[in-house]
Amino acid sequence: MRILGVDPGTGICGFGVLEVRKKGAPILIDSGAITTPPHTPLKDRLLDIYDSLHEIIKEDKPDCISIEKLFFMQNITTGISVAEARGVVMLVAAQSNLPIYEYSPNEIKKAMTGYGHADKKQMQEMVRVFLKMDEVIKPDDAADAVAAAIVHSMFHKNEI
Repeated sequence: MRILGVDPGTGICGFGVLEVRKKGAPILIDSGAITTPPHTPLKDRLLDIYDSLHEIIKEDKPDCISIEKLFFMQNITTGISVAEARGVVMLVAAQSNLPIYEYSPNEIKKAMTGYGHADKKQMQEMVRVFLKMDEVIKPDDAADAVAAAIVHSMFHKNEI
C-alpha cells in the first residue's frame, strides 16, 4: 500500500509518500514541499498546489491520502488559508478516486512521540527514527506529512 501524507498550507504544503508492506519497515518513496510565493494571488497559489498534487499522485501512485485535520488557530486568516489548501487536497483526492483519512495534529504527535504537544524537532526526529534514516526530513512540513502517512499505516495495519 502507498500512502500520500499531506500537511496542508498555502505557503508550504508538505507531502510524503510511504510504501507499506505486511512485513518490513515502511519505505519512504518521496517527500518534499509545494511552496508558493507569499505575494502571489491566492487563486494562483491554490492552483499551483492543485497541479503539483496531481503530478505527485500521477508519479507516485498512492492508494490513499492521509491529511492533517484543521485545528483552531489564533490567527483566523491563517486558519482560513489552511482550510482552503485542505479543500484543494481533498478535491484532488476525490478526483483521483483516493480515499481520504484525516488525523488531528495531536493524534499524529501522540502516535509518533507519545506526547500530543510534541514540537517540530521532536516530530522530525521520530520520523527519522521510525524510518531508520540517517538525516531528518526537511522541511518540517514534509516531515509532518510523512508522519501523517506513518500514523495512517499504524492505525490501519490490518488493511495492508
